[in-house]
Amino acid sequence: MQRLWSPWRSQYIDTFKKPKKRQKRSLFAQAARGGNDTKHMIVWRGTHCFVIMNRFPYNSGHLMVVPFRQVSGFGSLRPEELAEIMTATQRSIRALDAVMHPSGYNFGANIGRVSGAGIDDHIHFHIVPRWNGDTNFMPVLADTKVVSEDMKKTLRKLQKAFRHA
Repeated sequence: MQRLWSPWRSQYIDTFKKPKKRQKRSLFAQAARGGNDTKHMIVWRGTHCFVIMNRFPYNSGHLMVVPFRQVSGFGSLRPEELAEIMTATQRSIRALDAVMHPSGYNFGANIGRVSGAGIDDHIHFHIVPRWNGDTNFMPVLADTKVVSEDMKKTLRKLQKAFRHA
C-alpha cells in the first residue's frame, strides 16, 4: 500500500486530539449570519445553501457548499437542500472554470469526525480545483502549501463570476 503524505494537514488533524466544547452554532452558521460576506469569504448565497471559500485551502479556489440549516448527516438534508447544493456545485464549477481554468476537480464531503470533518456538526461539500502538476516539493520539504493568489482577490473574482454562472 502506498501512502499519501500531506504534512500541512497535521495542524488540522491536531484539532481532533482534544474534545472540543461544542458551540450551538457551527462556524458556518456563524459566517452565514455574520452579515459581512467579504469578511467571512462567502462567494454566493442561495435560498437553502451558500458557497464559501475554505480558509485553509488544499488548492487555490477551494470552495465549500454549505446548507444554511445546520445538520450533521447527509440523510438529514431535505430534497430542496440537496437540489440547491447540486445546483450550487454546478455554478461553482462554472465560476471556477471562468476564473481559474483548472484541469479538473475533487468534489466530496467528509461526513463525521473520523472521516476528517473539521466541522462535523454542519455538513458541507468541498470543491477543489486541480491542475496538472499542482503538487510540488513545498508541502513535503517546507511544510508549506502555496496559494498562488491573494484569497480576497480570488473571492472578488468568484463573486463576479457567480453572477454570470
